[in-house]
Amino acid sequence: MSALFMSGVWTVVGVALVVSGISPYERNTWWMEVAPVVLVVPVLWCSRQRFPLTPMLMGLIALHALVLIVGGAYTYARVPFGFWMQDVLHLSRNPYDKIGHFMQGFVPALAAREVLIRRSWVVRSDVAGVLALCVAMTISALYELVEWWAALALGQGAEAFLGTQGDVWDTQSDMFFALIGALVAMAFFARMQDEQIRRME
Repeated sequence: MSALFMSGVWTVVGVALVVSGISPYERNTWWMEVAPVVLVVPVLWCSRQRFPLTPMLMGLIALHALVLIVGGAYTYARVPFGFWMQDVLHLSRNPYDKIGHFMQGFVPALAAREVLIRRSWVVRSDVAGVLALCVAMTISALYELVEWWAALALGQGAEAFLGTQGDVWDTQSDMFFALIGALVAMAFFARMQDEQIRRME
């Protein structure tokens, strides 16, 4: 991906963030959902010269940001694309939040793997993959703890943020989708990532 293309991608993310914040379904939920974008993007910007990420990873981070932004604007249980999936797949609930949790495993796993390899903290690619899975699942577990704390702090107001839609196993299925995302990343994107790392070096 060219620098111009990536600049365009991040412009889209920025515009989407601004538009989503104009009139979100629930303002507090919007803040909680887009917080990772607001925190991570400045870090990526400040480190772009010292430690630029591979184009593939940057593109996937941007895609993950868009998933979060859309979820924040509508709340996960009300995203129109999720209703379309619910109808097509004959599901009992809007599954958009599962896309978010899949990405929550998929992108952090590749990010962790890239840092581990490029910083030479591990030598073997398979070890980097296992550790990247551990990082992704730790992030997923921490996110579920944050949701729990939000539920305790906000009471009924946390329902939109949690997006459980009455599913008593929502926490477990969220982490399962994060695990699937991390496994897919390691199985199908590790070689592409290795090639891009070699080109950068």
